[in-house]
This record gives sequence, C-alpha cells and structure tokens, in this order.
Amino acid sequence: MTSTLPPPRQPKRAAAAAFIGTAIEWYDFYIYATAAALVFGELFFPSDDPFISTMASFGTFAVGFFARPLGAVVFGHLGDRFGRKRALMTTLVMMGVATVGVGLMPARLPVPWLAPALLVLLRIVQGISAGGEWGGAVLMAGEHAPEGRRTFFASFAQLGSPAGLLLSLLAFRAVSSLDHADFMSWGWRLPFLASAALLLVGVMIRLGVSESPEFESERHKQPAARLPVVEVFRGYGALVALCIGANTFGIAGVYFTNTFMISYTTQYVGVTKSLILDCLFAVAVIQFLTQPLAALLAEKFGEARFLKAAALCAMVSPYPMFLLVRNGDGLSLTAGIAMAVVFLASFYSVIAGFVAGVFPIRVRYSAISLSYHVCGAVAGGMTPLVGTWLAHRYVGQWWPLAVFYSCLAALSLACIVALGALKQRHAAARGTVAQAVHQ
Repeated sequence: MTSTLPPPRQPKRAAAAAFIGTAIEWYDFYIYATAAALVFGELFFPSDDPFISTMASFGTFAVGFFARPLGAVVFGHLGDRFGRKRALMTTLVMMGVATVGVGLMPARLPVPWLAPALLVLLRIVQGISAGGEWGGAVLMAGEHAPEGRRTFFASFAQLGSPAGLLLSLLAFRAVSSLDHADFMSWGWRLPFLASAALLLVGVMIRLGVSESPEFESERHKQPAARLPVVEVFRGYGALVALCIGANTFGIAGVYFTNTFMISYTTQYVGVTKSLILDCLFAVAVIQFLTQPLAALLAEKFGEARFLKAAALCAMVSPYPMFLLVRNGDGLSLTAGIAMAVVFLASFYSVIAGFVAGVFPIRVRYSAISLSYHVCGAVAGGMTPLVGTWLAHRYVGQWWPLAVFYSCLAALSLACIVALGALKQRHAAARGTVAQAVHQ
C-alpha cells in the first residue's frame, strides 16, 4: 500500500540545493549580462557608433527577459501539477546547455545575420529556463522550512543571485587580463564553457532533495489545478498585479547596479573594464553577506515593515552613489555602488518569501513565477536599455539616472503597502467565513 504521508522536511538540504542551483543558474545569466556589456556589441553587432552596438547587445539581453514569462507559465504548470523537483531539474539542464552553446558559437558565419539570430535563440532558451527556475527554488526552500521560518529559508534561493554574480565576475576577471585580441577571439568563451562542469554539480545536488512536503500534502487533500495559470488569473489577478509591482525594484535594481553600471562607468566615467569588475566583485561580496542578515531581521520585525523601510532607504541611495561614482577611483566606485546595493540586497532577500506567502499552495508556483518574470520582462530587460538611453540623452548629467532608480523603488514601496492592505482584507474575509462555519 502506498503511503499518503508527505516526505519529511529537509530544510537545510533544500535550502542548500536552492542556493547552489540558483547560483549556477544566475552565473549563467550574469556571464551573458557581462558579455553583453563588454563583448557582444563589438563582436556580433559591429558599428561605427558604440552607442548603437551597445543598444543592440543589450537588446539581446532583454530578449531573455521577454522569454521568462513563457518559462513561468510552462514550468509553473508542471510544478503545480506534477511537483517542484521535476520542473527544477529540467530548468537547470536547459540553462546549462544554452550557456555552453553561446560559448561555442562562432562570431562570423557565411550568412551575416545567422550568428546574431543564433545568439538570440540561445538567449530565449536561457530566458525560458530562468522563468521556471526562480519560483521552484523559492518554493522548495520555503516549503521545506520549519514553521515560521519561510522568509529565512526562502532567502537562500535569493542568495544564489549574488553568488552567481561573484562566480561570473571571477570568471570574467580571469580572462579580462588577456590582450584585447585574445579576449575577443576566445577568452570571453571560457566562462560560458565552464558552465558544463557547474551543471553536473547542480544536478547531483538537486537529486538528493525530496519533493516539497507542502506540495505532497496538498496533493493528497485535493486534485491539482487542471490549468493553474487560468486559476491564478481568475482568482488572484489583483494580487498578481501588485506582486509584479512589488518585485520591480528587486529585479530592476540588480540590473541597474550590476549590468548598466558596467557600460556607464566604462563609457561615460572613463573607468577601465578591469577596475569596474573588481569594484562589482567587492560589492557582490557585500550583497552576499547582507542578504541572510536582512532575512533574519525581517523575521524579527515583520516582512512588510522591513520591505517598506528598505524601499524608502533605496529611494535616497542613488544620489550619493552617483556623486561618488563620478570620481572614477576604485574606492569611490565601490563605496557608492555598495551604498545602494545594501538596501537593494535587503529588499531582494525578503521579497521572495513575502510574495510566496500571498498565494495558496495549489497555484503558488505559477502565481509567483508569473509575478516575478512578467516584472522581469519589463523591469529587468528594459532597465539597461533605459539607463543607456538616459546616459546618452543627458551626457554629463547623472541626476536623470538617479531619479529613474528612485522611481523603481517608489513603485515597489507603493505595491507593498497595497499588498499588505489586500492581504488583511482577505484574511478578515476568511476569518468571517470560518467563524460562520464554526457557528
């Protein structure tokens, strides 16, 4: 007889698997972002105007974000119907294969447009994979967590982002010391090819984690949703819209500080590629250390209250950041970007657990994945493009960029306030129904 008991909780193993798996996924994603800022414009989109080449390169970067909602729908469906673990194994393999494919792709082919087209195709595969990865990793860690610890354990999936960034910066720093010809010919490919080894490590670790106990328990209580995404839009459309807005700063802020700032500092401040990569490495270490502490503080003071405070501080942070960055020396660059990233990291660490707690288990994978990746398609993919346009439009002026960053934080703050009010109304409504049934 088959047991109906859910699998035992594995909080530490699930958190470790979420962290390591997402670190590998984000390593793959970030090396593409770094290469888009440093390599792809010159290699795949050569032009007499560096602005045009950079915009074309960041355009392929944005394509991956627009593919992420498709991944959210596909893997959200699989994760809500058949289990979180199966979906996560597939996303990891897809990302690894696509990343290695980028590293093997020739820059020049007999048909001039074929290389850029293949680059876009592989980027779409990366985007679909990332669209399914984040939600599943957050849920595997959060749904294995002990009672009352969802925020902290779910934050380990978010911790994969700075870890992946650190790995990507180390990889590109190692090859950026090559002379320009070697770097553009074969050096830039090595970080992409290294993903094959990381893929094997990630697969082995995730095989050792059982299915989510909350998912298994829910599946024994009632049948899985036939079309989870349809149920999400029918019953939770307003919550999804607010979660999209709440995620905006956490996503856009990362690509502002870690992607756009590479091209901004090298093109408009006169910083060398190696210097900005060194500075971003130091900032990523600070981010990595900040995020677990932020999750612990949020558990103590309350998720919503903590997120509001982090967003308010983030609205102010870009002004001193740019004042320091424009000095152009390593210490000023690191201090300025780190100042903004501390508040960004605090927000980013906590938002995953906060959003996951909004939705019921049976549609949770689809709901949080859609919220995150629809936001990512707009806020994440467009942020480097908007930043590049503002820097080109207002040459020598940093304040439009700072205002743009503040607006991103303000949007998330407003949506978190609205989400808190909506959650209270839903809780009150459920309490009224429960009291009526009890009577």
